[in-house]
Amino acid sequence: MPAIRLLELLILLAALAGFTGLLLRRNLFLKVLAMDVTGSAVVALFVLLGARSGLRTPILSRLTGPADPGLAIADLADPIPQAVILTAIVIGLSIQALLLVVITQLARIDPSLDASSFDPPDRP
Repeated sequence: MPAIRLLELLILLAALAGFTGLLLRRNLFLKVLAMDVTGSAVVALFVLLGARSGLRTPILSRLTGPADPGLAIADLADPIPQAVILTAIVIGLSIQALLLVVITQLARIDPSLDASSFDPPDRP
């Protein structure tokens, strides 16, 4: 099995584990943690897919030169997915920080942080 396929499999397993934790856990803090695991796995998958064409950065390496005359443009990683993923990481971090602040405030109402305890009561 090629190494890139093994990495894809491990990343997909991490995403599946995070998604399963998001569905099965009742504690709000554990749900946020599972959401972070899923988001990190998705970011890792996109970085892996963006690096399929090449592993060299187009910014720090020269396209032609005496040290590496055989370097082709196809050997370079695509920088556009990397920029998009950097934006996704920042947005994910801010969402996680906001959720943790909200959960901290909810812990004052119910320290167990069980999701069912915050449901509105049934009205007849």
